[in-house]
Amino acid sequence: MACYTGPVCRLCRREGEKLFLKGDRCYSNKCAIERREGTPGQHSRFRGRFSEFKVQLREKQKVKRIYGLLERQFRNLFAKADRMKGVTGSNLLISLERRLDNTVYRAGFVGSRREGRHYVGHGHFMVNGKKVDVPSFMVKPGDTVSVREKSRANLRINQSLAGVGSRPVPSWLELNKDEFRAAVREFPNREQITQNMNEQLIVELYSK
Repeated sequence: MACYTGPVCRLCRREGEKLFLKGDRCYSNKCAIERREGTPGQHSRFRGRFSEFKVQLREKQKVKRIYGLLERQFRNLFAKADRMKGVTGSNLLISLERRLDNTVYRAGFVGSRREGRHYVGHGHFMVNGKKVDVPSFMVKPGDTVSVREKSRANLRINQSLAGVGSRPVPSWLELNKDEFRAAVREFPNREQITQNMNEQLIVELYSK
């Protein structure tokens, strides 16, 4: 299961904004964006001239890093979104939201998508009563995502659920904290994705 294993705060600094890759740390004064100025690297102030391609590339890199995908995974997901009916950019973001690692993060079971990928991969979650350990699994309306019985005493899962009030659950999910489960009420829509992303720039980049 390929994934980025380097320092994630470096990614936020490279994009110049918080990508919320480290859960609670991103909301504290320990966040690297607030503690260190500029982009990482020895020549951080010399990043080349402004261009249309640069803006499109940086937007693609940002969204890819937010959801924790590598280039091939992201490009394959874009190709599927392009074949779907509707607006390609919105289809892409909705597909990213429907991933199981993102769903358990949105539901509040874990503190970040990176943590969600780890916990899903280690078999801590079930979908409709069956263990699923594939982070890219796509949930759909009517599905129920739950924490496995033997994982309900896990400290990190309980800490994340306790902090759900500070990070509200989106309306396309219905969380039952007492039963450690979340029901998928509907497909997510573009308006429910509030993080700063411009999907049209990604469409323009891949359309060249």
